[in-house]
Amino acid sequence: MVPKGPYKLCTVNTAPDRAKRLVGRLVEDVKDTYTIVYVENCERVEDVKSMCERNKPDVLFCASMWTIEESEEIQRIAREIVPGVRTMAIPHGLQVEKGPDAVVEFLKERWPQLVER
Repeated sequence: MVPKGPYKLCTVNTAPDRAKRLVGRLVEDVKDTYTIVYVENCERVEDVKSMCERNKPDVLFCASMWTIEESEEIQRIAREIVPGVRTMAIPHGLQVEKGPDAVVEFLKERWPQLVER
């Protein structure tokens, strides 16, 4: 079976190294089914617009350090710049409360519904 994709992925995370590690685990775990190309991370809400303009991502993840309001704003900006972009906010506090494995599992569980709708 040929993997679906490629899907260009951007993240909004104040810890870019952690974002890269976690996305790397997701990419590795789903590579037989999906091709995910991790393009860029930005660390500030103010940078979401320019990141989306540069990369036109298919998917954008908001990290768990953002409040619900901040995540909603990030996703709104992304959709304004790239109509049809699929966005997902990792639940606030998930990384702190349950660790990186929980974040990777959360992403893996939701990836198919996110990209195949």
